[in-house]
Amino acid sequence: MIDANEPPRCPHCGEKLSKWQPPPQTSWGDAIQYACFNDDCPYFLKGWNWMAEKFSVHASYRYRYDPQTGESGPLPVWSFHALKNQVVESSETD
Repeated sequence: MIDANEPPRCPHCGEKLSKWQPPPQTSWGDAIQYACFNDDCPYFLKGWNWMAEKFSVHASYRYRYDPQTGESGPLPVWSFHALKNQVVESSETD
């Protein structure tokens, strides 16, 4: 559960989650979500081996949290830079 008074943090690495705008061509909707874009996050790093072993693909995933539904789970990525262009700049008051 995310505390509304605290910035959301990744449960895998503890880093502050970034506001993330899903691309318009996806089924994620258009509401802001949060994702961990820490390239040293163990969830992201371990995902490369897991996806290669289970699906024989070069891909991983990042932790994602939807504040509207409370749902969290993997955000599939195909590179270290994938989807970072959808990060929404936060103000200092966020």
